[in-house]
Amino acid sequence: MSRLPTWSAAALLCGLGLAQAQAQAQAQVQPGREAWELGAVLDVASSSRPLALGQREQGLALGHSDLLLRGPLGAHFSAQASVAAHSHEGKLEAELEEAWLQSRSLPAGWQLRLGRFASQIGALNEQHPHADDFVERPLLYRSMLGGHWFDDGLRLNWTAPTAFYLSLGAELFHGRQLLRQSLREPRPGVATLRLKIGDDWGRSHSWQLGASYLHNRREAVAEDGHDHEGHDDHEGHAHGAQLSGRHLWLLDLAWKWAPDGNNRQQQLRLLAEAARISGLNRHAGDGDRHQALALSAVWRFSQAWELGLRADWLRARQPHGDHFHAARLREQSLMLAWKPSHAQTLRLQLATQNQAQGFESPVSRSLQLQYVLSFGAHGAHAF
Repeated sequence: MSRLPTWSAAALLCGLGLAQAQAQAQAQVQPGREAWELGAVLDVASSSRPLALGQREQGLALGHSDLLLRGPLGAHFSAQASVAAHSHEGKLEAELEEAWLQSRSLPAGWQLRLGRFASQIGALNEQHPHADDFVERPLLYRSMLGGHWFDDGLRLNWTAPTAFYLSLGAELFHGRQLLRQSLREPRPGVATLRLKIGDDWGRSHSWQLGASYLHNRREAVAEDGHDHEGHDDHEGHAHGAQLSGRHLWLLDLAWKWAPDGNNRQQQLRLLAEAARISGLNRHAGDGDRHQALALSAVWRFSQAWELGLRADWLRARQPHGDHFHAARLREQSLMLAWKPSHAQTLRLQLATQNQAQGFESPVSRSLQLQYVLSFGAHGAHAF
């Protein structure tokens, strides 16, 4: 993780505030001009015990909280920057999570983005964790993508002019968030491809299907010849994949139902995601691969209340020199969320872990209470 010294974080926050004030003043002077937006999110949670591969500390701690600034840069570009903070081993850590420039006027459905941003692979990675339906992300993301994988790179997307939703995208990243070896490599090391299609079925149903591929040209082998899987002292605990390999395939399918399309009072959301990593290192055979599956259902049964259930499965082959050890983990989560307004969420969640092998500190159960409060602008949510 790219840490910011305290004075750097404070200076950046002040700069964001000054930019917002200036943008608002300009908007007042020039009516009709698009104004820059400033937003902030506070994410606090209390956990009875930390989960294996989890990103929430025991006791009361700060989760993924951020300060965001976004807006137009003339008629052809827009920009966004965000600083994120969280607790790590009892200390507060801050980082520059986003700083990107994006085109607004390319023809024929094309869009270009350059800078630091979260990859769009999968159904959840691009959205900030505090926008999730559960306190912790699925095992799939926590083990294979470090929870919320962002990096320095380039993105090119194309949205087709079709009656249904069809989007193709490609990204090229440095790769420093996936492997420590990337810090010493000047060339890009990770490339992704993504396909998204979706449509509506009548007034009450909608669906979206995604397929993603990640190619990582760097192997998780240290200079001493021993294999590494995400042990990155520089990048910190919140980012950096525990499980990596040359090829990552990810499929996601989401379906939503709401009476006549009105989701304010009632809605059912189903999400299934599956991932597989192969090409673990030079010693891996055809049967050496990591696999993960996540199934979730969230039911909004009134305007302010939601009930959710998620099941996760993870099977891995942990490298040890020229051989591998089998590893596995199952996790189940049950959550109840109260949302008195769009800006507030109070979530109670019970998570259990079982059938554990090869992972440190699995827990029989963990009770977590999360509170999320947002102000102003915030990042996009998943479908």
